[in-house]
Amino acid sequence: MGEAANDTVRLLWDRPTRPTRGPKPALSLERIAAAGVEVADAEGLGAVSMQKVAGLLDFTKMSLYRYVPGKAELVALMVESAVGEPPAAPDAPDWREQLTAWARHLADAFARHPWLLDATLGPRVPGPNELAWLERVVAALDGHGLTGAERMDAAVLLSGHVRSIAVQARATGPHGSPEAQLLAAFGTVVHRHADRFPAVAAAMADPDPEGRDQALDFGLARILDGLAALIGRRTNRGTEA
Repeated sequence: MGEAANDTVRLLWDRPTRPTRGPKPALSLERIAAAGVEVADAEGLGAVSMQKVAGLLDFTKMSLYRYVPGKAELVALMVESAVGEPPAAPDAPDWREQLTAWARHLADAFARHPWLLDATLGPRVPGPNELAWLERVVAALDGHGLTGAERMDAAVLLSGHVRSIAVQARATGPHGSPEAQLLAAFGTVVHRHADRFPAVAAAMADPDPEGRDQALDFGLARILDGLAALIGRRTNRGTEA
């Protein structure tokens, strides 16, 4: 583990406690993270800098370095703050209901903070909140005949689906949903060339009867159907044995 990763671990997992004696610290990691999130929400992740965050807090850039070693660590704190805690597990847990709520809460987080899509790419050190999101999925599937690796893979599959929909939503911007934008962009072209692309033309001419986009929910339901089928096979196998 490199020094930068060590710094991130210390900030995320071993946050310094407030000293019992001496002057009260002028800043806190929570305030710094919140300022970074404010910049990223307004201008995107690329606009975040130690200088800009320090200015927003009315501090100098050099004073900010007393708390955060650099931008990488700042972004790690921002991710931890923006993603927040996962949805609480219900009192009478049903794994499918839990994972549905989990996916929708994650989609909401990406919608509120689109820059999270960039900030959470690649290998990095997760914070307690992020790891709690993973814990929620793995725990929900515990005791249903799946291996540890399969439960971890299920979390990756679910988050990957939510991310893909969030990427499409970010690309379309605030002027409509991904599916509506797709119809607007390709509808005329597909209609003109329906003889060449009959299946696509027929599908686009048959929208959801409730008039809503359903890419997130449709994909989520199919993933959960697959997990249910796998769980069913494992359960039946155990019963037969």
